[in-house]
Amino acid sequence: MRLPVFPLTVVLFPGTPLPLHIFEPRYRQMLDDCLAGDRRFGITPSGRAREAPDPGMVGCTAEVRVNQQLPDGRSNIVVLGGDRFIVGALLEEELQYYVAEVRTFQDEPGTLPEPERAADLRAGFIRYATLIRELNDAQPQDPELPEDAVALSFHASAGLEVDHTIKQRLLAERSTARRVEALLLAIPPLTAAAERALEVHRRAHTNGHGHAHLDLPL
Repeated sequence: MRLPVFPLTVVLFPGTPLPLHIFEPRYRQMLDDCLAGDRRFGITPSGRAREAPDPGMVGCTAEVRVNQQLPDGRSNIVVLGGDRFIVGALLEEELQYYVAEVRTFQDEPGTLPEPERAADLRAGFIRYATLIRELNDAQPQDPELPEDAVALSFHASAGLEVDHTIKQRLLAERSTARRVEALLLAIPPLTAAAERALEVHRRAHTNGHGHAHLDLPL
C-alpha cells in the first residue's frame, strides 16, 4: 500500500486518538492531499541516520477525524489510529513529504492473554489513569476502555506516560499476551511514582500544613 508518512517522536496506537499541530509547509501540503483523498497518512519514528523512516520500521496509519485550519495556514487536527504497518521502500515521487510502500499487519493468531490477565490490566490501568487525572487537576473519571483484549492493550499502551521508545516496542509487538504482560510489569512502578507525586501535589495545595492556605486581609 502506498502511504504518505510523517516521522514523529510520538507513537500512535490502533483505535486511539491523537491531537497534532501541523505547521511545516511540506506537512501542510501532505494534509491537504490526504483530505482530498482517503484522509489517511502514516506516523512512524525517524530513521537512525535521517528523518525519513528506515525500511522495516513499524508505524500506524492515522485517519484525520478533525481538522481545524488556522488563518495562517497551520492546522490543529485529531487523528484516529488504524492499522499498524511495516515500512518498505521509500517511493521516489515529486512531493515535499515522504511516501512509502507499507505492509499492514495484525497480532498473531492464538496470542490472546488469559481473561484474568486482561482483567488485571484493566484494573491496574484504571488506577494509574485516575492518579494521572488527579495530578493534572482534572475531574475524576474512569477511562472508557474496550472489552476486547487487543484494543485494551493498545489503549493502555497509549495512556502510559513513558518514553516513546518503549511505546514503539509495544506498538511493534505481535503477541497480545506479551504486550499485556509488558504493561503489567510497567504499570506498578508508574503507579507508585504517580502516588508519590500526588502526595507532593496535595501537600502543595494545602501549603504543606495539612490544611488549605487562607489569604487573610491585612
